[in-house]
Amino acid sequence: MLPSRKMKVFACKVPTDMRGSFDSLYKKARDVIGLDPANGHMFLFINKSRSRVKVLYYDGTGYVIIAKRLDRGRFSKLNPYYRKKIILTQAEFALFFEGATINKRFIESP
Repeated sequence: MLPSRKMKVFACKVPTDMRGSFDSLYKKARDVIGLDPANGHMFLFINKSRSRVKVLYYDGTGYVIIAKRLDRGRFSKLNPYYRKKIILTQAEFALFFEGATINKRFIESP
């Protein structure tokens, strides 16, 4: 199963060692972000240099990891505040995963 639009993306602000896999990412999601990865949402982890990311989610039958390493450049900083977790929409996650910079959130009224 691929991620759905209803899934929230919880980003861990603490840099993550990308050598880790299922168990270490599960533990970091549970201990640092404070949520159970089996809750059906996605968990985004970024390394210290912001050149690599991993996404962990549970698809109902097991855990899935998506990993990306940029050829050049860095992923943007997610938030200037010192929170340990950040919630992204699927649209924000898609932009972030493509390498776009996310500066501010705003709501346009009609």
